[in-house]
Amino acid sequence: MVATYTPRQMLERLIAFDTTSRGSNLELIDFVAGYLREHGLEPRLIPNAEGTKANLLCTLGPDKPGGIILSGHTDVVPVDDQEWHTDPFTAIEKDGKLYGRGTADMKTFSAVALALVPEFLKRGVKTPVHIALSYDEEIGCLGVRPMIADIARNLPTPKLAIIGEPTDMKVVNAHKGIRSFRTTVTGREAHSSRTDKGVNAVMVAAELIMQISHLAEEMRRKGDPSGRFEPPYTTVQSSTIEGGTALNILAHHCTFQWEFRYLPGTSANEIFEAFDAHAREKILPRLREIAPEADIVTTPRAHVPPLVARDDCPAEVLAKQLTGRNHAEAVSYGTEAGLFQEAGIPSVVCGPGNILQAHKPNEFIELSQIDACVTFMRRLVDQVAV
Repeated sequence: MVATYTPRQMLERLIAFDTTSRGSNLELIDFVAGYLREHGLEPRLIPNAEGTKANLLCTLGPDKPGGIILSGHTDVVPVDDQEWHTDPFTAIEKDGKLYGRGTADMKTFSAVALALVPEFLKRGVKTPVHIALSYDEEIGCLGVRPMIADIARNLPTPKLAIIGEPTDMKVVNAHKGIRSFRTTVTGREAHSSRTDKGVNAVMVAAELIMQISHLAEEMRRKGDPSGRFEPPYTTVQSSTIEGGTALNILAHHCTFQWEFRYLPGTSANEIFEAFDAHAREKILPRLREIAPEADIVTTPRAHVPPLVARDDCPAEVLAKQLTGRNHAEAVSYGTEAGLFQEAGIPSVVCGPGNILQAHKPNEFIELSQIDACVTFMRRLVDQVAV
């Protein structure tokens, strides 16, 4: 007997797979691939170089241009050091909400699309629908890049992409870009009573982080001319730092990570260049007067391009039709939409759940949001049906 699931049942199945980014997503991908094959479809897996993770791409309908991509990422953020009241990998309903890691970010959109596959097939599909599930979105949108390349090589040109990140089923046509970095300071050890004889990498890192704070304030003052984003400016921050061996030893090394989330239409390089110039010109010469081997090295970690609002975007037009909304929003978090747009595929973000629940303990989605996504997807069935 061919397996069928309600959207709720499919979501419960997807939540049960621990797809934290540091691990594998293959159990979930194998389950989804098997389900799609039972319905006579031919999903294609696009593995990572190590073979530990994979994207899944599956087309419903004819092999022709003009298809609609339904995009969702399979990975979730860790639950470590979070106080969950329930098992994060078991979907639990309480007071009109469904709790579990990935309920909001973002397994619900994918679950609804998958559960409705039999409805798509029963009605017959005249416009191709491409289900695209990626890995490692949470650590820099890594998996979707080879999948977009595969789409360009092997699929007739799609018309648009809908990325189902949590927007409360509102239509989002713009989001900020993200650049993140790792900076490592190399100093020179010395006894802490003779700070003049060494370079304390931790203290230098603190000075650099203060420069990041100054850049953040500069961006806040510049603001957001569009008036669409919250907060209304490019943000700059550092959240992790590690260094040193003992209080009475000047630290040899210190590493910290930092990022900025920049407004569409602004420079993706300005903040890094200002930071790097300050490090090389203002700080490093002073360190090398004491320790010629001292260094400050900043390496890029990830770059997620912004989603830029476009006039007459077919993805936005369709999403407004399916949601019944006339207005498009802008958000400050990043998604895979900017990468699809860069590849020439008009894109929009629209999905169930609220971003304020993402990455938190006791993550949940309102049951009403699941229902709204089902309505959205059934309207899409009507759009593409024969």
